[in-house]
Amino acid sequence: MSSRRSRVSEEEINELISKLQSLLPEARRRGGGRASAAKLLKETCNYIRSLNREVDDLSGRLSALMATMDHNSAEAEIIRSLLRQ
Repeated sequence: MSSRRSRVSEEEINELISKLQSLLPEARRRGGGRASAAKLLKETCNYIRSLNREVDDLSGRLSALMATMDHNSAEAEIIRSLLRQ
């Protein structure tokens, strides 16, 4: 293992923070105002948690829907084709 560590410059960190900020709905609502890196990371974690909850909810709803359908029906085939995409 090398004794030198790869260092990320402050400019690179600022660029990554800007990119991250552009992906978060809460940060976009704030407009051009910059949040601290710590606040942005907290918002990122909260957003990822909310996305996970949404995926879990949608997965449960889809499972319930599929359980009520005839697996050979046209509707079931449409759902399967959407899931493959």
